[in-house]
Amino acid sequence: MKLTVFGASGGTGVEVVRQGLAAGHQITAVVRDPARLDVPAGERLEVVTAEVFDPQALVPAIAGRDAVISALGPRGRGPTVICRDGTSSIMKAMETAGVQRLLVVSNSGMHTDGDGFFTAKLVKPILIRVLREGYADMREMEERVRVSGLQWTVVRPPRLTNWPHSGEIASKVGGNVKGSFNIGRADLADFLLRAAGEDSLIRTAVSVAKG
Repeated sequence: MKLTVFGASGGTGVEVVRQGLAAGHQITAVVRDPARLDVPAGERLEVVTAEVFDPQALVPAIAGRDAVISALGPRGRGPTVICRDGTSSIMKAMETAGVQRLLVVSNSGMHTDGDGFFTAKLVKPILIRVLREGYADMREMEERVRVSGLQWTVVRPPRLTNWPHSGEIASKVGGNVKGSFNIGRADLADFLLRAAGEDSLIRTAVSVAKG
């Protein structure tokens, strides 16, 4: 596939780029600072420097691709609009470019469907208060994606770690994976790449965690 990856220099995004190249995909990595993308240049990797909030600047990086994967995410715990406004900009560029398939990384922490009593009633309320700014950004992003006309998939991981790629991934559509509270960024990237070609996940929110 021909894939465009946003947030490509971040922890999850760089794993999507590395694994995508290893799987034989053609990758367009959109970054603000190419020096931060720790992936060797190659004939199947195109690095594009662009401002994610400028839809017109993103169109050339999206046109002709099969799917777009957004691994954008907030840094720190302060107010942020990177997910909601960055994703809106990406979606506008996709509409202009005529590309339909979109996958975005959100989180399972702000959702409680499928969680046990202790997690839903005691742990999650504390987590939601502590991370309220980032969660508010992702919640609004999810809503904007949901009402778009694109072929979207929202992927909701729990706490992200730097564990090595294991391939042990549990997933659940419409609710959280019960009893598993972490996933490695490498495994999240693995799931994103496979989900990009999975029609059954179009217009669904799917939670993932270590299997």
